Amino acid sequence: MSENKEIIAVKALNNNSIDEILRRENNVIPSTDIYENSDEYILVAKLPGVSRSQIQVKVIDESLIVFGKINYHELVSREYILNESEIGNYFRKFKISDSIDKTKISAKYDNGELIINLPKSEAAKPRIIDIS
Repeated sequence: MSENKEIIAVKALNNNSIDEILRRENNVIPSTDIYENSDEYILVAKLPGVSRSQIQVKVIDESLIVFGKINYHELVSREYILNESEIGNYFRKFKISDSIDKTKISAKYDNGELIINLPKSEAAKPRIIDIS
């Protein structure tokens, strides 16, 4: 991208909602791992270069939305010798079912990884049936 286009992109990112940014900007799908245990699903999304304050996790209806806004100005001002990384905001949308208790979803961010805990609803947890 040209330098002028990048400067415009930085200015456009100031104070815009996720929806507005998604319509205009290049988005990168973050690498994601999902695993489960008996109580919850754990989603781990890699968001390198994103500060905690620039991450949003939303639950809207049956969707879990992950968004991480990068600092375009910092990335384009570097004098790269080699750049294999895609440049763009991170965005991923997951469909979640009623087997997840949406009121108990939690998230933390550590060392470039966003970890989202998706607790299983009581109805979705395995249970042992007593035999009489």
